[in-house]
Formats: sequence, C-alpha cells, structure tokens
Amino acid sequence: MVRHIYACPLRWSDMDAFGHVNNAVFVRYLEEARIDFMFRLAPGDGSPSFSGGSVVARHEIDYVRPLVHRHAPVTIESWVTKISAASLTIAYEIKDEDQVYVRASTVVVPFDLEAQRPRRITAEEKAYLKEYMDDSADSGSGALAA
Repeated sequence: MVRHIYACPLRWSDMDAFGHVNNAVFVRYLEEARIDFMFRLAPGDGSPSFSGGSVVARHEIDYVRPLVHRHAPVTIESWVTKISAASLTIAYEIKDEDQVYVRASTVVVPFDLEAQRPRRITAEEKAYLKEYMDDSADSGSGALAA
C-alpha cells in the first residue's frame, strides 16, 4: 500500500498553555495533508480532479500522545480506507519515525460548487484514490486504523 507523506511544520502559535500542540490544531494539520494529497497531487496535467470542491462530512481523531513544539516538521501519512460512489474516507497518522501522536480519519464528499450539491467521484479520481487504498483496516473506525 502506498501512503501519501506530508512534512508539516510546527508553528510556535500551535502550542497551548500546557506547552504542547493544542488538540484543535491537529484538525488544521490534517487539512494541510489532505489538501496536499487531493489537490496538489491530483492526477494529470490540467486535470479537473478534486478541483471542483469537497466538504468534510466527519472527522474522527484519537490523540495518542502530546506533541511539543520543535523546529523539525512532523510527518503526516495519509491513505484511503473507503471509496463509495459519492464519498471517501482518508486515514492519517501524525508521527515521527518512532512514535505516533495522532490517528485520525476524515470522510470527504466531493462537492459541485456551482450546483451547490454533492457529486459522484469520477473514474479518474477513483483510479487515483485506489493507488492509496488500504481496506484491510477497520473501515468503520478510520482513526483506529493502522
């Protein structure tokens, strides 16, 4: 299985009063990794895949251990655990080489911005997503996957 790798920088402002990255900031980290995965790496030159919009239908996050600020980025690995006709589930691990800080999943729904309604996943998008597919994990709870 292929995983998308994103090096996420930590910002001083990400910390809370307890000296570690605030739990709400992790949602922004997941967003950065997801955008990098779905948009910047969309298949084909000039491909419209994933460019029409999407909405988050669900987030599930398990905080495994605190992450304190440092200058080195944290690694976010992303992969797909489920693809349906009009949604997909992305699983993540926010980690270093030897420890995991967060396990999470997001249900994403492609969205037609012009029509203001959900749309189906295209064949091109599905082919791209299948390269990152791992359905061996518990697809009912993506945050607990891996």
